[in-house]
Amino acid sequence: MPPALTSLSHGAGCGCKLSAADLRPIVAALPPTTDPRVLVAADTADDAGVVRLSDDLALVQTADFFTPIVDDPYAFGRIAATNALSDVYAMGGEPVAALNLVAYPLATLGPEPLAEILRGGGDAVAAAGASVIGGHSIDDPEPKYGLAVTGTVHPDAVLTNAGGAPGDTLVLTKPLGAGAVATAIKRGLADEALVARAVDVMTTLNARAAAAARAAGAHALTDVTGFGLLGHLHELSAASRCAAEIDARAVPAIGGALELAGDERCRAGGSRRNAAFAESFTSFGGTVTPERRFLLADAMTSGGLLVAVPTARAREAPGVRIGHLVEGEPGAIEVV
Repeated sequence: MPPALTSLSHGAGCGCKLSAADLRPIVAALPPTTDPRVLVAADTADDAGVVRLSDDLALVQTADFFTPIVDDPYAFGRIAATNALSDVYAMGGEPVAALNLVAYPLATLGPEPLAEILRGGGDAVAAAGASVIGGHSIDDPEPKYGLAVTGTVHPDAVLTNAGGAPGDTLVLTKPLGAGAVATAIKRGLADEALVARAVDVMTTLNARAAAAARAAGAHALTDVTGFGLLGHLHELSAASRCAAEIDARAVPAIGGALELAGDERCRAGGSRRNAAFAESFTSFGGTVTPERRFLLADAMTSGGLLVAVPTARAREAPGVRIGHLVEGEPGAIEVV
């Protein structure tokens, strides 16, 4: 019997990402892109890069991979692929093609789990109307899987995280808590029903939510993944030169995940790093409970979209209204 996938990973899903606090100064020190064809690069910490090819066509490019977040290989493949595809939707684009990115201990796990991982990823890509056209693999004692994805978008239709305006309503399209669930799985604290609820959230494509957000006139868009809601909202509000206010009680959680967020045994390392970093730009009201504070920092995998939309049209955006962008110090967040 091969070992469980999650037993071979030091972290789970997007929780294995380098912290934003550590990564940002490294990326900031790199030389900036000067190519005039580049519409979106790394300087705004957006979800994907965008390069103009012609007056009416631009490429959206992204790559995302991570360690197992569940033990079922097929589900892991679907989750990882859905997560990678989300970056294209978050830019207003449509996925076209994908390349598999595989790190895998073949001698330890055998070929069958890898075949299931790739089948799950392929099914997610097909559901998005795109195609897997190849990939790359390396031998690695810690399994990892994801995609490099190419999409397309009209240059005038690109949605970034920098277009928000004071007064915009913030809408979240999926509940939080996958990081807490993943840690509970690794520690034998998650029952089958809880895992099934989390997998259902993480394997839901953001295609329909993105289309509805565009139709509602969204000003800014990002997806919520490894840096947690607070980290990704900080990036969006800073890029948009706004502050933000969040109603902690309005933020949805996967059923059972809020209770896990209050359990020290289920607090992932990535989520702890997110919470520590968020202290530098977030203020919390006295009624915000510890488990809700931690939920806002949950290192989410394949999360929903965070949409900044004009308040008059906020009900047209799918999801839960959780707060607003406001005048104030760019990137500052108040949680009440």
